[in-house]
Amino acid sequence: MLRYQVDDMTCGHCAQAITQALKGLDPRAEVSVDLGPKQVAVTSLFASERIEHVIRAAGYTPRAVETAPSATKGGCCGSC
Repeated sequence: MLRYQVDDMTCGHCAQAITQALKGLDPRAEVSVDLGPKQVAVTSLFASERIEHVIRAAGYTPRAVETAPSATKGGCCGSC
């Protein structure tokens, strides 16, 4: 899962525009928008750079957010 901070996303319309743009790129993408912290989480086969480009093309300025590795994905404890 890729996570982005989108500080200029301010309302439901913004969330819908970003979601539709990402679904236009990858109809199978899982997109979760949280307006409180202004974050978008995306699970897609596309690279982060492509996803960022699509969000920018929709009129927003995403910034990739580092996420801690999951203990269930490739590591024994999340610190690997």
